[in-house]
Amino acid sequence: MERFKRIKTKHQIKINTMKKIILAVFSFMLIVACKEEKKVEAFIEETNQEEIQPISDAILETAVIYEANIRQYSPSGHFDEFTKDIPQLKELGVKVIWLMPIFPISETKRKATGGEDSKFASDFPEEEQSKYLGSYYAVSDFTKINPEFGTLEDFRNLVKTAHENGIYVILDWVPNHTGWDHEWIKSNPDYYTKDKDGNITHPVDTDWTDVADLNYDNKEMRKEMISDMQYWLKEEGIDGFRCDVAGSVPTDFWQEAIPQLRETKDIFMLAEAWEPELAKADLFDAVYGWDTHHAMNAMAKGEKGLEAWKDRWSEIESIYEKDDIIMNFVTNHDENSWNGTINERMKGAAPLMTAFSYVIPGMPLIYSGMEYDLDHRLKFFEKDSIPKTKAKMWPLLEKLGKLKNTNPALNGGKNPASYKNLETTNDKVLVFQRSKNNITVTFVGNFSNKEQSFSAPLKGSFTDYMTNDPIEMNDNVLVLKPWEYRILTN
Repeated sequence: MERFKRIKTKHQIKINTMKKIILAVFSFMLIVACKEEKKVEAFIEETNQEEIQPISDAILETAVIYEANIRQYSPSGHFDEFTKDIPQLKELGVKVIWLMPIFPISETKRKATGGEDSKFASDFPEEEQSKYLGSYYAVSDFTKINPEFGTLEDFRNLVKTAHENGIYVILDWVPNHTGWDHEWIKSNPDYYTKDKDGNITHPVDTDWTDVADLNYDNKEMRKEMISDMQYWLKEEGIDGFRCDVAGSVPTDFWQEAIPQLRETKDIFMLAEAWEPELAKADLFDAVYGWDTHHAMNAMAKGEKGLEAWKDRWSEIESIYEKDDIIMNFVTNHDENSWNGTINERMKGAAPLMTAFSYVIPGMPLIYSGMEYDLDHRLKFFEKDSIPKTKAKMWPLLEKLGKLKNTNPALNGGKNPASYKNLETTNDKVLVFQRSKNNITVTFVGNFSNKEQSFSAPLKGSFTDYMTNDPIEMNDNVLVLKPWEYRILTN
């Protein structure tokens, strides 16, 4: 009996022990499950933060584009310094960030100076060579990050932050050539243009001696180029490309590549080119307004009058279709570094020309530093830095960006607002109207460095958008100071 009791007691102990073990295991699994659920919730929340609605024609109607020069944006030239300022760019109405090339730069034939008498870093004493960083456009690998700017994770954080702020990110793509360190130089020399002696050459009729010209007759090279572009869409979630010297690449490549890219996701494609054929048949969404820019420079310098813009507008109407987007700009990286600052080229006309670039049909551009009244030419092959003090330009761009974002009369995308010139009694004064959905914005500008009086067929009560002052118009005479402008809403 005692033995039975002892056995029973041991049996009970085993049962109780098993119960405790089962209870402990169950509790552990419950805790783990809860933690996993929280992890999943956190992952979903984090993923949702990164989500942004696909870029669309409706978004492009009201977009301002920002060209980011990461190298010169801050003293460190690091992604993180730019990333932390992205929420401020949203205040300027920016909807698309175009990142200048973020790829590694070739060491071989790395440039130190530009122009016809350009020199390589290797032409200088060895102790000086490290300060010459080369051209962003001499790419050694299309699928890697330039360590000068940070890591891939830093880049991903930039894209994530932009998307959280409702801003899209496009990469500056360099399809016409590579740097001399690119692996294709050794692995696939037939990917390149060669001279009569079989040597790989730089692009013909240029001084771009730091890059090797790609041969678009080679079908395999085309496939690899498209594959590299797809990597950034599929793996890194970028939203399109600004394509360098797109007009120097055969149009049939774009006809081959862009449909494949658009099958991957909705994207924005900007061509550094003016050719109308690049905007046809769902190829590029936008092209450069180079001739508009040249006309603005000429008018600001007094070299040409308003006929320069009127001729340009006639050209736009004749060679482009209604849904072709033209990017308008008073500066960009080329203009600033090689042709002069906004102040050098436009002087007192700069605010007028900036406002003009927002109000005419198209998409306006802000270049790094412009928002901080940048007034020096940024070095192209060396480290430099933009100012970070808000002065006159920031509030101007903020005000113009809000109008561009919110007023359908400034729509400049695939379904743009109309444009109509009004006759004036003074050939130095431009008056035009943009209209859509029964809403009209009227631009009035004195395109001269002298005071001008004029009248125009305008009647009614208006508000000067920039000052909020009321203005009554009844075909009356107005006087504008040199380079003065008004944006009238009603």
